[in-house]
Amino acid sequence: MPSSKCSTLALGISMAALLQIAGISLFLFGFFPVKPTLPGFSGSESYQMPSCDSDSNAEMVDLSSEQRKSLYEELSGIPPVYDRLILMVIDGLPAEFILGKGIKPPAKTMAEAMPYTQYLLANELAVGFHAKAAPPTVTMPRLKAMMSGGIGGFLDVAFNFNTQAFLDDNLLDQLYRIGWRMVMLGDNTWIKLFPNLFSRQDGVGSFFVKDTVEVDFNVSRHLDVELAAEDWNLLILHYLGLDHVGHIGGRQSILMAPKLKEMDDIIKEIHMQSITSQKNSNSQTLLVIVSDHGMTEAGNHGGSSYEETDSLALFVGHGIRTTSDGKSVNNEAFQVDIAPTIALLFGVPIPKNNIGVTLTNVFQSLTEEQRLRALELNSWQLLRLLRANLPRLCCDYSSSSTSNLNSGTLLHADSTGINFCIQFAKAVAAHDSWRLQNNSSLRSDYFYIASESYELFLRTASEWLSHRATDKPIHILLVAVVLMFISCLLFVCLTFWLFCNTYNNLWSSEDAFIFIAIILHAISFGSSSFVEEEQYTWHFLTTTLYLIFLFTQIRTFLKGLNGNLSEVVSPIILVLITGRILRGWHQGGINWAHLPDISKLLLQLSPSTITFLHITSILSLSVLYSNSISILKSQFNLVLWLSYLIGACLVLLQSIKNNIANTILVDHGTTWIPQAVYVIGGISVISSLFGLPWFSSVRSKKGIFLGIRECIYDIGSAYVAFWCLLQLLLQQPVNAIPVLLIYMQHQASVSLFADSVSEHKNWVKVAAIYFLGLSGHFGLGNTNSLATIDVAGAFIGISSYSTVLSGILMFCITYASPILSHLSMVMCISTMVDHRVISSKEKFDWRILLESTVAIPSLVPLVVNSVALTSFTVVLLFMRNHLFVWSVFSPKYLYLCASTVSVYLGVLLIAGTVFYTCYVFTMDKRKYQT
Repeated sequence: MPSSKCSTLALGISMAALLQIAGISLFLFGFFPVKPTLPGFSGSESYQMPSCDSDSNAEMVDLSSEQRKSLYEELSGIPPVYDRLILMVIDGLPAEFILGKGIKPPAKTMAEAMPYTQYLLANELAVGFHAKAAPPTVTMPRLKAMMSGGIGGFLDVAFNFNTQAFLDDNLLDQLYRIGWRMVMLGDNTWIKLFPNLFSRQDGVGSFFVKDTVEVDFNVSRHLDVELAAEDWNLLILHYLGLDHVGHIGGRQSILMAPKLKEMDDIIKEIHMQSITSQKNSNSQTLLVIVSDHGMTEAGNHGGSSYEETDSLALFVGHGIRTTSDGKSVNNEAFQVDIAPTIALLFGVPIPKNNIGVTLTNVFQSLTEEQRLRALELNSWQLLRLLRANLPRLCCDYSSSSTSNLNSGTLLHADSTGINFCIQFAKAVAAHDSWRLQNNSSLRSDYFYIASESYELFLRTASEWLSHRATDKPIHILLVAVVLMFISCLLFVCLTFWLFCNTYNNLWSSEDAFIFIAIILHAISFGSSSFVEEEQYTWHFLTTTLYLIFLFTQIRTFLKGLNGNLSEVVSPIILVLITGRILRGWHQGGINWAHLPDISKLLLQLSPSTITFLHITSILSLSVLYSNSISILKSQFNLVLWLSYLIGACLVLLQSIKNNIANTILVDHGTTWIPQAVYVIGGISVISSLFGLPWFSSVRSKKGIFLGIRECIYDIGSAYVAFWCLLQLLLQQPVNAIPVLLIYMQHQASVSLFADSVSEHKNWVKVAAIYFLGLSGHFGLGNTNSLATIDVAGAFIGISSYSTVLSGILMFCITYASPILSHLSMVMCISTMVDHRVISSKEKFDWRILLESTVAIPSLVPLVVNSVALTSFTVVLLFMRNHLFVWSVFSPKYLYLCASTVSVYLGVLLIAGTVFYTCYVFTMDKRKYQT
């Protein structure tokens, strides 16, 4: 390739990449903006009917906490029901474990594990709610929702790993402003969200998910002292152990029942010491037991399935009664409803950005007047929030009658605002009618009419606010789409230009299928079901491509052009068989994840069985790597092989250690084994990249290009082997066999493409390897739901929490197979060096070399990824108001963005390896000639 054409190609790829990065950044900025919130804190204006003028609470600035508390009690009309609050957060506890599902009671094992809690519910001493959480179902945004009543932005799932101080109006700040003293024990996310509010605190890290004991012991060890203390008003207990149990073994883990029993004993201790003992006391304590989210059968969370959003809200205290129909367990609510309920129970204003609705079941001990007052205050607060979202909304009254609603005001409001004003006016009118029925027998009827009218307005307003799409600047989104489209077009044009200059013959069936596959995959994004079940798309496309390879080889054999069919066909058959096993290993997807598969069957067996398979995979991988390189041919290869064996022995030791400790606490002080694997693997891979070219160039006697080909193959083999070894350390043990199978697929493919009889175009080879990477991605249990991200492995070998390190490990686990495909391409490059290049030891053609080893392996993944990314961006733009935009399309887009990062890293690695190797061999040749 002439230097001018090389420069043109390099410049074109760089421009396309920069345009794509700019387009992605703009689209993310426009589509996932930080949700706007009302500044400041609610004050005395919360107890006044909102007017069309701006509310102000300037008079509150100079009040002391005691003065503010007295003023709130005077204005609210609802005397504080309790004076102390114990908020117990059981991280990851599905409400189904305690309240059952629908009309079904909780599972027998779950109910038996929490006998005291079931006693409280059965005797109507507690009221429980299925408090539906909004996605993303991770801890930090869910704590914000419970404390502020607001729903954060979708990208809070990313901020969950680097929590910042929460500056919006919230319950803790409101309670602090009236002089409350607060104590926090447990998840240190609270300390990061609400710094300087706690008079005492003992935080623990929430991301060491292998720890199921210490994280809870650190909380419970203070319990006796704190329950006896009288210097606090709010005690927060955040237990993480149950969530960690889920991450390790899922809902059916053998650790689940003991952990539930431990939580039940704590609930019993709190109830006996802080509530039962106060029966005849003036001081009253409310115990609120909540969970931030649920968990899937596999124990993960982050998505929007019922299992993940089914969080708990359980109120325990004197005066807590069931409703008139006796319901104490099957009450439906939303997680944001907790904030206004607690605020009104303790006599503080509802946070400004709350969209929750008061849980009237908790107010059954209050008088009818006080219960209607609670609904009225909640309605006023939501009306102010509606006005912030609908600036022309102004529900002004000349009297309380609906018919006298100011018509001049309504003319300036849209239909949505008019409906809200009418519903609110009906509630106000019903409330006024109730007031007029002083001694009437119909007073109770009017009370229920007023209650239902308020609740209708509240639920309608809450639903509208929760589903209201944040303002998306359409002009920014369009510019982003245009940039990405230009980038995609540039990638495609460069690929076709390279294709036309390289291949003069007509397209084969392989070429046509790959082109059609890319188009079909892009079109499939228009269906939410295809997005949810994308694994079927890639399993089908990959299997079909290798079947085409198989038919091509058989046809060649029948024509007499292939004398040894078995050598060429056996790698293809191996890929097809291992692909079928991978497809059945994890059912995957969203809609059919509950169906049986191989991994679920293994998890039902003893842990020793999975450990045996894990050890078998480690040993098998060691044997396969030994066979893939010529150990005795080079001293350097021998050193690499020995370092690999040391790393494999350490991973083997870690596997045995984990099996022994699978039912007890994992000691985080013994992280030296994974850290040693990281060091050995890192040094070995870096040494192979920078050392092998120099060592091979000195010893090569086969000419420069044969030397380059062998060197690149050895470097690629080291990349692939150590990457798979890392995955055997980080992945869940049940994924050990899939890692081995994916390794075998790539080795078989390289063997197939290295056969001189199998004439496949270089771009077909690259596409086939890339397809294997994407099908293997789903074969490891990944889906397009955030719930399948493996958080547990991201903290292996880390002695103290680090957002960067854990984020890197999480990325490596999630994109293990796509990254492996790029590493395998380094091996496959050795099969792409054309015979025209190696025909002469003295004269060689750099054009053909760079075209084969850099341009094609770089462009093909970039094109496939760019077509998928651009087409899905267009789909997301059109689906921005779709019902599934946050549950299906947005998570997939985040996955695509992360996949784009993996592609760029892979391309840089391929180009860097080849250029550096060629540079070393060229320098060595010049030295020899000199």
